[in-house]
Amino acid sequence: MEEWNREATYGVTEIAGVGAVESWVDLLDVSGPLVTFRWAGSSSRRARKPHAEAAPPTTRHTEADRTILATKSGATSAGESALETIIVQLPGTAQWGVDETGSPELIHLGPGDIADFGRGGAGVRIVLADPGISRRAGQLEAAGDYWRLSNFSRSVSYVVENLEGAGEYLTVAPGRLGAPVPFEFSRVVLPALSGTATFKVFAPQHAYLGEHSVPGGGEQTVHPFALDPTSKYFLVLVALCEPRLRDPSDSALPGVGQIVERLRPLESCRDLTRSAVNYHIDYLAFAKLRLDLGEEATTATDGGRTGAKRTRLASVALRFGLVREEHLGLLPPRGAARLTDPQGAGA
Repeated sequence: MEEWNREATYGVTEIAGVGAVESWVDLLDVSGPLVTFRWAGSSSRRARKPHAEAAPPTTRHTEADRTILATKSGATSAGESALETIIVQLPGTAQWGVDETGSPELIHLGPGDIADFGRGGAGVRIVLADPGISRRAGQLEAAGDYWRLSNFSRSVSYVVENLEGAGEYLTVAPGRLGAPVPFEFSRVVLPALSGTATFKVFAPQHAYLGEHSVPGGGEQTVHPFALDPTSKYFLVLVALCEPRLRDPSDSALPGVGQIVERLRPLESCRDLTRSAVNYHIDYLAFAKLRLDLGEEATTATDGGRTGAKRTRLASVALRFGLVREEHLGLLPPRGAARLTDPQGAGA
């Protein structure tokens, strides 16, 4: 590993307005094929601005063939990972809760990341294949725990629908840049020759004020499982956990059909379907709780497809107190709907 040492990698680069900048590599660790090194550097004393702090070194983890695996400023650890601000579900891919096989194609964006959308071209990541849509129609930008939408069209408005808002939507006027979108579940709708072109955007890191939060107490702590108790997916989660909340010794979990029947007496769930419940289960598993289900969630078919996800969701939700006994008050009275037989309702 001599090629990774300081002497072999030392160099000086002259940068206008800064001066001579020294750079080199410090080898930190070698574990099998994994090499951890630090790219360090400093500017010359004569060119350094007064009181300027040196930038933290960059630590990189790479295989021995020098393929970069991860880069992060300052110290890092192998288990460290950043939470995404938004998740974009690309059009024309498998849909959460609908497709029995495969997984939706997703783009994960962290704070400051952008993704252009349009008919296609250089740099367009969200492709909407319709001749009535501009090659570069607009842009998404992840910001904090929400996202912004820019409309590059000069003549048509775009619509962002709130999938949880019973018809709520906002309109982004032609030429509007950086319009903030407050919805957690969104569908972006563009006029097209084929009717409309759409794609979905999820913002799973929405922050909510906790019961014991103290305003002005420093930087806000973001809950690792940011759940909205007023949302429909939370009702699905409560209905899923209800048997174990009422009787911890009860290992049985309601099937998708049973959850539908349990929630339908609620005004907001009158039109709830099995596909919608599957959709919410997938969203909870993959976006909100970020469960690692391995192969068990994809090998089962038809009625048993969501079995592993339901089991893991209930386990995590109850273990970490995401669903508690007081949440049972969100459900309709138990006599309002008769739970169907597990074999008849579908597991």
